[in-house]
Amino acid sequence: MMKDAIRRWTQPDRVLPILTIAVLIALWEWTVREFAISPNMLPPPSQVAAALWELSVSGVLFHYIIASLFRVTWGYFLAVATAIPIGLFLGLWPLGRAIFNPIIQFLRPISPLAWIPLAILWLGIGDRPAIFLIFLAVFFPMLVSVMGSVAGIKVTYLRIAQNFGLKGYRLYTKVILPAALPEIVTGLRITLGTAWLVIVAAEMIAVKSGLGYLIIDARNSLRMDQVMGGMVVIGIIGLGLDYMIRGLENLPSVRWKQMRK
Repeated sequence: MMKDAIRRWTQPDRVLPILTIAVLIALWEWTVREFAISPNMLPPPSQVAAALWELSVSGVLFHYIIASLFRVTWGYFLAVATAIPIGLFLGLWPLGRAIFNPIIQFLRPISPLAWIPLAILWLGIGDRPAIFLIFLAVFFPMLVSVMGSVAGIKVTYLRIAQNFGLKGYRLYTKVILPAALPEIVTGLRITLGTAWLVIVAAEMIAVKSGLGYLIIDARNSLRMDQVMGGMVVIGIIGLGLDYMIRGLENLPSVRWKQMRK
């Protein structure tokens, strides 16, 4: 078992990214020191690491990470839980798509950040406006993705289902949802990245905690090492979230389209 683990972690697709990151960090450190760049302009990685350690020891970093993940989790899952059922329903209802699609396409391009003034006016300051902005960022792209995937299901599948007497709930669970699942998972991955992007921007304005607030607060205090540290943490968590959601793509029920090619 140990040999298998070592073999997996010594594969080129795992080693090369780590080496690339290490080289970039070393180059970053060397550039700052060689050209005597002011830490107020670009702090070196060693100073950023020290700032992150300082934030970790004080407990601030952990508190802000939890705050950001809390808002993303609520906004994301509320949007997904709403968008997927509506998208499955409208995907098989051409008249419904004709009625609601213009409204959806009108609201979808509006940046969630443009809703910040209204979100604060309606919901005040705190978690609720941030969750609302995450909901908007995820709901419309997810809805369009699900509608498109369902509308694109081959008519052959539906006719075969009708021949077997599948209707209503059984039709959705046995045919429509499995057929649309690969595209739905892709939409989940894309919208999760969007949610993480938006929450950081929203926290810079609408709340008093979170990684976005950490960056703004550090900037106001001229602590550029903490600003860069916050950016590093945001990138690491975003990478972890993407890696987590990519695990769904390996499920047999999701990979069936790829296995058919």
